[in-house]
Amino acid sequence: MKNIDLKATPVYSFPPIADFRSRVLILGTMPGKESLRNHAYYAHPRNGFWKIIFALSELPYSTDYQLRIETLLNNRIALWDVLESCTRHTSLDSDIKKEQPNDLQQFISSHQNITRIYFNGKGAAGYFKKYFPEIDLPNYVLPSTSPAHAIKWESKLDAWKSIINIDDN
Repeated sequence: MKNIDLKATPVYSFPPIADFRSRVLILGTMPGKESLRNHAYYAHPRNGFWKIIFALSELPYSTDYQLRIETLLNNRIALWDVLESCTRHTSLDSDIKKEQPNDLQQFISSHQNITRIYFNGKGAAGYFKKYFPEIDLPNYVLPSTSPAHAIKWESKLDAWKSIINIDDN
C-alpha cells in the first residue's frame, strides 16, 4: 500500500509583477508560507529579497508593499515564480511535490522587452530547466534570498548587483 500524505497542502503562486518596461525577469520557485499568508512576494521578515532590491536601487528600505512593487517596476524588473502550483508541508523547495509550471512561454512572448532571466536560487533554475528548455534567453542563478540559504549578506548583495542597470538597447 502506498503511503499517502494527507498533510501536504496545495499552494498556488501569485500573478506576475511586470509592465511593458520590464527588461529583467526574476524567477522564484513558489511563495513560502509567510508570503502566502500575507498575499505578498517575499513576505518572510528574514528573507533578504526586498532589502537587496532597495539596496541596489539606492533607496531607503521600506515594508510598504506598493512601494516595493513600484521599485521593481521603476528598475524595469519583472517578478514571478516558475511554478504555478505544488503541494508541500514547508516553505523549502526540497519539499515541493506535484508541481505544475506557470506559462512562462506566454509571459515572455507578451513581455518582449525582457532580455534576461535571473533565478532566486538553484531550485527555481532547476524547475525552469526541467519545464522550459526551449526558452532561449540568457539566464543566471543568483544566491537564494531565503533565510535558509546561509551565506553572508554582503556576498548575496554583491551577486545580485548584476540585475541593476542592464544596458540592453
